[in-house]
Amino acid sequence: MKKFFVIAFATVLSFQLFAQEKGAVEKNFLKNTRQLIYEGKRSGEGYFSQDGRYMIFQSEREADNPFYQIYILDFETGDVNRVSPGYGKTTCSYFQWGDEGNRVLFASSHLDPDARKKQKEELDFRASGQKKRYSWDYEPYMDIFTANRDGSDIKQLTDAYGYDAEGAYSPDGKHIVFASNRTAFDHELTTEEKNWLKLNPAYFCELYIMDADGSNLKKLTDTPGYDGGPFFSPDGEKIIWRRFTPEGDMADVFTMDIDGSNVKRITDFDCLAWAPYYHYPEAGYIIFASNKLGYSNFELFLVDTAGLKEPVRVTYTESFDGLPVFTPDGKKLVWTSSRIDGKEAQLFIADWDNEYAMKALENSPLREKKKVN
Repeated sequence: MKKFFVIAFATVLSFQLFAQEKGAVEKNFLKNTRQLIYEGKRSGEGYFSQDGRYMIFQSEREADNPFYQIYILDFETGDVNRVSPGYGKTTCSYFQWGDEGNRVLFASSHLDPDARKKQKEELDFRASGQKKRYSWDYEPYMDIFTANRDGSDIKQLTDAYGYDAEGAYSPDGKHIVFASNRTAFDHELTTEEKNWLKLNPAYFCELYIMDADGSNLKKLTDTPGYDGGPFFSPDGEKIIWRRFTPEGDMADVFTMDIDGSNVKRITDFDCLAWAPYYHYPEAGYIIFASNKLGYSNFELFLVDTAGLKEPVRVTYTESFDGLPVFTPDGKKLVWTSSRIDGKEAQLFIADWDNEYAMKALENSPLREKKKVN
């Protein structure tokens, strides 16, 4: 019996040491990690103003609205102000950079005639004590809007029926790239298309680019499956995004020129590789999230911009870690994580060690296989 306890203790100790070792790896990339947003049920998707003073993000915190609304945090004063109207669903906000203006964009369904009805139904459902797994609704009344930073002068940029969201400004502030499934509603669907729409509305999502005022709309992709989450490279010459398989069970990171040409597959991870974002300001590598270690344990990874090396793991915390974004100077990382209680996600921030990241990528082996784009 004594021998059994010695073996059991040694086994537990080895697991503890293994966890400590993995945690130490995370601390090589991320230092001074701390929770950034506390208010509200959940928060996520934080993006920065060009000077790094402000962060725009989404949060569930309105008493009469159980859905995300858009807020801006002032790092100097600590003040937070709401930008979106306060009703409907919102997501995917972003600051305009460059000399084109001082506005923000976000996607919102507040023009949905049933917006307030849906809020009440969700509040009643939660009050009943029932629970359901969190999932994203591809609201057909979701459109892209811009506003001043104080929430005034809201202007609608898209009005096609369907889900228009996941928008981002180019670094010079002159263009917006976004995702839309509008093609699911602009023609008579075949039987197969009807089945896809019922099963997964995101199947029809493609990428579009337009001028900052909503003019000169151009479709960039035309591939079965969900294309979404696009961002511009720091020099504004490329777009990075994630492309799902038609079945939606796997996704990889892709890049292309802003005219839709020169499409390149960056990852071949045999899982969900999504939410990619370039390191700022040099764009020396890409950070993304993946469920490589299990669906309930999304972690952050790095990959070189050409996709020649095997991705390097960044986070080692059992939870959801995703939607990573660098500050404009590249010195900090903000991401969405459920690492505190493993349930509701909030925004976290940490100091980023760029030198260690570059060395880790340099030492990563070449990718063993590369699929055709």
